[in-house]
Amino acid sequence: MLRARADLYQRIRAFFAARHYLEIEAPLLGSGGTTDPAIESFRTSLNGREYYLQTSPEFFMKRLLAAGSGSIFSIGKVFRSEEQGRHHNPEFTMLEWYRPGFDDRRMMKEVGELLQQVLGAEVESKSYRALFVEQLGLDPHQAPVDELRNCASRHIDFGLEEENRDLWLDLLFSHLLQPTLHDRITLVYDYPASQAALAKVMRNDSGQPVARRFEAFYRGMELANGYWELTDAAEQARRFARDNDYRREAGLPAVHPDTALVEALASGMPDCAGVALGLDRLLMLLTGATQLADVLPFAWSRI
Repeated sequence: MLRARADLYQRIRAFFAARHYLEIEAPLLGSGGTTDPAIESFRTSLNGREYYLQTSPEFFMKRLLAAGSGSIFSIGKVFRSEEQGRHHNPEFTMLEWYRPGFDDRRMMKEVGELLQQVLGAEVESKSYRALFVEQLGLDPHQAPVDELRNCASRHIDFGLEEENRDLWLDLLFSHLLQPTLHDRITLVYDYPASQAALAKVMRNDSGQPVARRFEAFYRGMELANGYWELTDAAEQARRFARDNDYRREAGLPAVHPDTALVEALASGMPDCAGVALGLDRLLMLLTGATQLADVLPFAWSRI
């Protein structure tokens, strides 16, 4: 397994060298953390100041982009608290890369090329809306909460009465749609605007606002998450604040936002697309392993 991992990294580095990317290293510890309510960071302190183990090298890489780095990629460790399971480990390895001048569509093509080269499978693209319409008969951008909840209850008893649309969309996608994305590498794009995270929000051909974001799936497993990156500093600050408001309402601890990232965006980060890909999951698929622990030299249970 160690040899398989080393070989995978060599292939990845050759892929990016051929496309003139520069490999960089990002700090593992930062003064700002992710405010995303779905992700929890490990926290520590030094000299009375709180720091966060990074859940992604994204913030540091965007600061490099704003400083003129050009196309960059990183292979490194990231950390997410409270994530354990067959496909999760609190510490894992992430491949992340950014290309100035790319939008999400061009980055989807590059992600498909990398995954096809590594996994040898065919690649297809489908919009988030098309998956819901084809398989569940509803429009995820317009369906009211009651329709989403009723659709979910017809298939699985979740025992919930929540009014949060995104919760029901996530449950429908993860339980009913994602398992069907099996035979081909599937790139799902144009997520609901409410799930934009750090992506641009734009209108699609039907005039609906959508997040210019995509995810890659193979054999029912999520592998990658990509954005046409948000470059508006004021909007980024608003999203950080909104996330922390949600955290407080949900009883979650607030997170100190990365103000250096906002300053970097204000200084002029180039228009670009970026993507993060879980290398341990990719190695699982490449080797036929059935759980993440099988591809890690030291899984959480062995440290």
